[in-house]
Amino acid sequence: MMNSKSLSSRWTADALLALSRTYQEAAVLAAAADLDLFSPLASAPRSAAELARLLQCNERGLAILLDALAALRLLEKSNGRFALPPGLEALLTPGGSQSILAMTQHQAHCLRNWAQLASAAKTGRPAQAIPNVRGESGEHEAFIGGMHDISAPVADQVIQALQPLQFQHLLDIGGASGTWTIAFLRACPSAQATLFDLPEVIPMARRRLAAAGLTDRARLVPGDFYEDALPPGADLAWVSAIVHQNSREQNRALFAKVFQTLAPGGRIALRDVLMEECRTRPVAGALFAVNMLVATQAGGTFTFAELRDDLAASGFVQAAVVRHDPAMNSVVVAVKEGPR
Repeated sequence: MMNSKSLSSRWTADALLALSRTYQEAAVLAAAADLDLFSPLASAPRSAAELARLLQCNERGLAILLDALAALRLLEKSNGRFALPPGLEALLTPGGSQSILAMTQHQAHCLRNWAQLASAAKTGRPAQAIPNVRGESGEHEAFIGGMHDISAPVADQVIQALQPLQFQHLLDIGGASGTWTIAFLRACPSAQATLFDLPEVIPMARRRLAAAGLTDRARLVPGDFYEDALPPGADLAWVSAIVHQNSREQNRALFAKVFQTLAPGGRIALRDVLMEECRTRPVAGALFAVNMLVATQAGGTFTFAELRDDLAASGFVQAAVVRHDPAMNSVVVAVKEGPR
């Protein structure tokens, strides 16, 4: 076991000061993403004055930001004009083939929350909302889009942990724009699905399902899983990246709703962060608990034992970890006893 002396020996004054400044580069990228600064550069290099007019920004302010982006090699600067380096158009523009712009914009929102961490730790209350330059609707779209950005590349791999997939009807709770519904329907061509999420999310899901050619196999139901009953008829309930935003009491209430609506013999699958008993590992999970401190009233990250007990309190049995992951892609499965 590492003693306190060896733990502290890695830190020097320079190392601590360097750590304290790591927010600066993140803030530069976050500001550029919030302004969607990279999109007008996809067609041609532009000057600071041209970009200021296009983005309706103060020229001095934008010029300073552009120079910082160039210093970080997120832009190229030549003869007073700025251009996208090769490869960044695919990553940081809305139509890019590997776009992570929405998640980068969501991280800008998280950055504003994290700036209030000391207050959240002192009071136990989440950060006060700070408006962004894109407005509330833009914030919401970035969150939903960001969930797709991080889920789409791993969905097929995560679903492999649930094989063999023996279900007839999936209930995707809080299914956002349909990323997981699409992956499940492709993995099980004979199945149907119901996606349940807030009314303002449903049009996003409809568009993505239509693009995937799966509209005829998916039903879209608007509702709030905190307030409304869940749609019946499913034998597999997918609860993806939800339990961390809740207290354990809220999770028990949600699991009880799932248990009530799920067919006998059906399964519930939770995709989320899974903490070790020490609660300091995985590191990404410990940091994500901080994100829930500043963003929610009572959310956090949980151990398997906690999730198992909360599932059992709601009637589920045979809880098991079917996939371990250092971040958000661990999966816990439990069963509602009874014949299928």
